[in-house]
Amino acid sequence: YYEDLGRQRADLDYDIDGIVFKVNGLDLQQQLGMRTRTPRWAIARKFPAEQGLTRLNGIEFQVGRTGAITPVARLEPVQVGGVTISNATLHNFDEIRRLDVLIGDTVVLQRAGDVIPKIVSVILDRRPPDARPVAPPTNCPACGSELERAEGEVAIRCVSGLICSAQRKESLRHFSSRLAMDIDGLGEKLVEQLVDAGLVENPADLYDLKFDQLIDLERMASVSANNLLHALDQSKQTSLQRFIYALGIEEVGEATAASLALHFRELQRLGSADIEALQAVADVGPVVAA
Repeated sequence: YYEDLGRQRADLDYDIDGIVFKVNGLDLQQQLGMRTRTPRWAIARKFPAEQGLTRLNGIEFQVGRTGAITPVARLEPVQVGGVTISNATLHNFDEIRRLDVLIGDTVVLQRAGDVIPKIVSVILDRRPPDARPVAPPTNCPACGSELERAEGEVAIRCVSGLICSAQRKESLRHFSSRLAMDIDGLGEKLVEQLVDAGLVENPADLYDLKFDQLIDLERMASVSANNLLHALDQSKQTSLQRFIYALGIEEVGEATAASLALHFRELQRLGSADIEALQAVADVGPVVAA
């Protein structure tokens, strides 16, 4: 069936990236149950990703929530699987070296899982004479601080923390995201405005925002300002698990946040826990505890 559907794929009136096999019976599905995000009674099988050729025009460096610098390829726009792609992450500088990619190269692009654009290889015999290597930055593109690479780590990082405006913005986006504090209306553009206007230095400052400050922001009407203040107030009624996850502690994802909340049950107990007490939690080893 998978192979037959693969042959029909190009003639369908809609895009598909694979099929899902399911256990055929609701009672059996009930017995098998669910994992955190996926059922145990179904599994996806993807088709090979579609590919396209394009030119790498340049590299920009983005600063993530933890200060990690990610090189992003700026590409000549190309259609792959019905989507126009002009950017693709290169993950880190080891990946750039592994691919042997230079600015000006013709590259093979595919959508990993038919979603995320990815450079998979370089067409070396099309390399132009003026192609130039990608030089890693020595300073943070957002705040100008010197970058560091910890021993054993692939990523180079800006270690300025929330002093760095890019890390501040990413931390606020994470803090307000659906799985964290779930602050409705606090989107990417508004976060940028709040940081750039100097109204928010850290997530706690969100709860000191006033109507008069918000109404002065671009494209912010009175209804939007009141809705945001209401959403901020509503977000205070959250769970310990969501709050721990919202803090954005490195290596502490949803599952670890849930384990910490279940173990300590109160924020004060978690806050006063030492390394040994933290390592008593199932998902927490010495690195996470530190």
